[in-house]
Amino acid sequence: MNRVLVIKHSALGDMALAFGPMQAIREAHPDATITLLTTKPFAALSEASGLFNEIWLDERPKLWRATRVWSLRNRLINGKFDRVYDLQTSNRTAWYFRILGTANRPEWSGTVFGCSHPHRDPDRPKMHLVEMQSGQLADAGITDTPLSDLSWWQSDISNLALPSSFAVLLPGGAAHRPKKRWPAGKFAVAAQWLSQRGITPVVVGGSPEAKEARQICEECPDALSLIGQTSLMDLAPIMRKAALVLGNDTGPMHIAALVGARCVVMFGSDSNPQESRPRHHPGEPVPHVLHVADLQDLETSVVIEAVRDILD
Repeated sequence: MNRVLVIKHSALGDMALAFGPMQAIREAHPDATITLLTTKPFAALSEASGLFNEIWLDERPKLWRATRVWSLRNRLINGKFDRVYDLQTSNRTAWYFRILGTANRPEWSGTVFGCSHPHRDPDRPKMHLVEMQSGQLADAGITDTPLSDLSWWQSDISNLALPSSFAVLLPGGAAHRPKKRWPAGKFAVAAQWLSQRGITPVVVGGSPEAKEARQICEECPDALSLIGQTSLMDLAPIMRKAALVLGNDTGPMHIAALVGARCVVMFGSDSNPQESRPRHHPGEPVPHVLHVADLQDLETSVVIEAVRDILD
């Protein structure tokens, strides 16, 4: 098998967890030219992993953009791939499979009807992504899929001037799923508790979390906001240095657990820890999961107790 295509578009937590399957694919095809089809936010990160010979950017054209659709189809055909590992398994990637046409289709690992190596486990919709993708690869002949090793995920964060002892706060979450967010005011109380113990609260996120960061820093003046100051490559190094990471069910929590950070992660009714909790490597700290019906009702005392247990 000379040419292999891996498809993985998003999202951040899913991407972090997918590097284990991607490593397994590389080990299964050590001499192949492996191309990753991904989106722009993850191009540099994927290149840094060293797992791919080529990175292709997918603009994910709308169906009605016929010229761009045709261009993508031709590029996939001209890639002359022997096998495709569809790790996104979305409606879009199923559409990619179909537009190739029977004469041009390579072997295909995924869930789309008609593919050569389907993952048909009836429990797939209820699986955690780790088991889901390892099962998919097993059905394609790759029986050993490790948990993502993110040791290559490095950057120089000296410009951030982080304090010697700090805790990362992740008050963000998917914008369209507000029930996944613990209130910023309660994060501020936890930040105050950390500060009183000599641990600087550091708020990490992007512009969507700016409002929460302001509130936390206003109510806890010792807190430090890094909103908008970090790149994707900075996340893992920051998590490695943190005394603790406290956050919602959001992508960076998966990175934190995978790099060995001590974590407290909060789940409400909008997500299921059995399907999406952060995973850790053997010998590394086990993420502490708090699961309640409504995150608005999760008391700060409960969270602080979990934080104290982990720090102790």
